[in-house]
Amino acid sequence: MSIDRGDRLPPAFTTPGSASFTEFLASYAPELLPGRRHEGLVAPDAGTAGAHATTIVALTYADGVIMAGDRRATMGTTIAHRQIEKVFPADDFSAIGIAGTAGLAVELVRLFQLELEHFEKIEGSRLSLEGKANRLATMVRSNLGLAIQGLAAVPLFGGYDLQRRIGRIFSYDVVGGRYEEQDHHSVGSGSVFARGSLKKLWSHGLDADRAIEVALHALVDAADEDAATAGPDAIRGIYPIVAKVSAAGYEQVTTAELARHTEAIAAQRAARPERGGAS
Repeated sequence: MSIDRGDRLPPAFTTPGSASFTEFLASYAPELLPGRRHEGLVAPDAGTAGAHATTIVALTYADGVIMAGDRRATMGTTIAHRQIEKVFPADDFSAIGIAGTAGLAVELVRLFQLELEHFEKIEGSRLSLEGKANRLATMVRSNLGLAIQGLAAVPLFGGYDLQRRIGRIFSYDVVGGRYEEQDHHSVGSGSVFARGSLKKLWSHGLDADRAIEVALHALVDAADEDAATAGPDAIRGIYPIVAKVSAAGYEQVTTAELARHTEAIAAQRAARPERGGAS
């Protein structure tokens, strides 16, 4: 009696090798990687480029890391989306925020999530936070060809270090350079203004409630100066995506809590309006 083995997986799927899903895909079907699927694209001009995600902020607090992103995506001078999500869980104890070409950035996030899940299933343990940051740097570097063509996707990564029991933040450049940031950082078109706000408001030992408020202040300040960044929109009920990562894991802050903080920030600013405006 013959046995039909035509339904077996190809040998590549059962051959021992790296625990990296990205490395496996690069050897088995490289055309499926984001950086390969878009090879040969001509750099678009600002009017025809895909949607761009803008400002992301991250800061450490007493129990871990807060990461927040505004909801606006732009296409040239046009608002392409008002409710795009830019902050995602990378795994149970880390978060990733995206800036740059939105479509490519979301692909990078999904592949990174799969990379971490695949490693955990193959090895039976999680990568360290440092290991996750290094893996992400390798993935960003693989998209260098697209970045040179003007299609850059730059992440901001942060999480709770289970070994050191602290929150840590990592930034990247388009060539895959990885840099650990101290205390707080921001990326995207409004990052310069957000960083100035973070410098003024951040302090050691913030509790979660105050840290969320500081993150929202930074996005509001960025929105004041950068047209590509949106502040909270209470009329439409659109608020930034804000996540906190601690020893308890990844948790997205609720809309009700964000609305409460937004009202408090508006009240604070109304009590001390900027000078120099119309009387």
